[in-house]
Amino acid sequence: MLKSLYIKNYALIDSLEIDFESGFSVITGETGAGKSIILGALSLILGQRADIKAIKQGESKCVIEGTFDVSAYDLKEFCEDKGIEYDPDSYILRREILSTGKSRAFINDSPVGLNDLKELGGQLIDIHSQHQNLLLADSRFQMQVVDALAGNKNLLKEYQQVYHQYRLAGKALEDLKDQVRKSREEEDYLRFQYDSLQEAALQEGEQEELERELDTLNHAEDIKSSLYKIHSLLSDDEKGVVPALKEGLNASRSLLKVYQRAEEISQRLETAYIDMKDMASEMERLAGDVDFNSERLTFIESRLDLIYTLQKKYHLSSVEELLGLYKELAQKLTNIESSDQQVEALEKEVQTKQKKMLDLAKALTDKRISVSEKIEKELIGKVSYLGMPNIRFKCDVIAEGTPNVYGMNSILFQFSANKNVPLQPVANIASGGEISRIMLCLKSMIAGATALPSIIFDEIDTGVSGEIADKMGEVMLEFGQNMQVIAITHLPQIAAKGKAHYKVYKSDDSFDSTTTKLVMLSDKDRLDEIARMLSGAVVTEAAIQNAKVMLGVKA
Repeated sequence: MLKSLYIKNYALIDSLEIDFESGFSVITGETGAGKSIILGALSLILGQRADIKAIKQGESKCVIEGTFDVSAYDLKEFCEDKGIEYDPDSYILRREILSTGKSRAFINDSPVGLNDLKELGGQLIDIHSQHQNLLLADSRFQMQVVDALAGNKNLLKEYQQVYHQYRLAGKALEDLKDQVRKSREEEDYLRFQYDSLQEAALQEGEQEELERELDTLNHAEDIKSSLYKIHSLLSDDEKGVVPALKEGLNASRSLLKVYQRAEEISQRLETAYIDMKDMASEMERLAGDVDFNSERLTFIESRLDLIYTLQKKYHLSSVEELLGLYKELAQKLTNIESSDQQVEALEKEVQTKQKKMLDLAKALTDKRISVSEKIEKELIGKVSYLGMPNIRFKCDVIAEGTPNVYGMNSILFQFSANKNVPLQPVANIASGGEISRIMLCLKSMIAGATALPSIIFDEIDTGVSGEIADKMGEVMLEFGQNMQVIAITHLPQIAAKGKAHYKVYKSDDSFDSTTTKLVMLSDKDRLDEIARMLSGAVVTEAAIQNAKVMLGVKA
């Protein structure tokens, strides 16, 4: 249940802190006093989107904080899943809206996302505003009512998981079939490409090696001539480097006995002599190896021409890319060859998921049908008490030809308030007052089935008055024996039934400042408020006496 609410710098509220009671409580106040402001603030800690316009003018941020007693509910799994510190007794939901447009959310001081806040808030409190009466005409809401009362939460969740898996598998099958069809249409072309690359028998690094060899063959004579020239310069008997080094080496050795550095000079000359002599031999050998081979040249030119043609044909720039294309084509052809087996395997997977989905859908249908008669009887009993003795109500579970996210059904609520009027869809025939009463009864049934800690009714009494309002108050009072119920109302008959009574009002705190306040009324203030609701601006003695009767106060 909602234990307390703290609001600071929100709309017309400077600072407001209020504790709430268990059971049935009421909130009253003049139209425009700020009841919607308080509900708007409360909705923020339940995960609703924020608007910086909600921040009180001149302030940098607003803060809304709600404390909830959850001792009767096990939220350990939720906390572990979200990484929130677990507290078995109390939860504090806080929202901060900054003037910069940023928003922060916390659960027990742990930062969380809005979705987490909304998920937890949905388990703690339900705010039924006036526009939600329109939901009664929504087939999805009607389905949610039936599933809540049938206890289908876990079954529906399992069905929806399997349904989405089935849809994904079905799409994958259609995509595969489409891909197979397109592949078969281009199989001949793919095989032609594959064969041309297979016949080419390309090797990694081949192009670079062939281009280097081609360059060598095209310049064979120049290379051979230059290598022989280097050999001649090194080894010529008269002018060659090697004989000159030999002569220098001999000269250095003759100085060994008379010159201290002759040993060093001799070693260096000997090293140079050996290197140059070896180089001269290598130049002669390399020159002998270089030979113009016209057949080899023809082969290389033909091979490179094939490579360049393939690169141009497939818009690629290297042998490595051509080899990549070759592997890709091989895989596509393999897939085409094995496509029938792939389609068959995926078809079996789809059939398996479809069977599981249909089994779960049937289980949902059976539970919905089994609970529909109970819903009809219970709702008729509750609504009859609220001034519609001739009500007829039918909860039709309609079979659908194809599965949807809710199973293989749609739900249709049919209604008639009079004996001589045939059943019609509730949206087509029910008046505002009738819808209010039906929604109140449905909410009481749902809350009882789902064990929701708290519910707030925002003027659910629209369209009713007098004796019916009194009975609606009785329903909410009984409702409040099992959970926290807060009703925002303009009707004294309902306000008088509350265990606790809160009043919303505006206060002119200064010449240019108006604020909204919320207070819990004392017994005397409550009597005055009920009397005001009965008589209007001028409270009469008759209204006071009537208020005493409503509140059970002795005259």
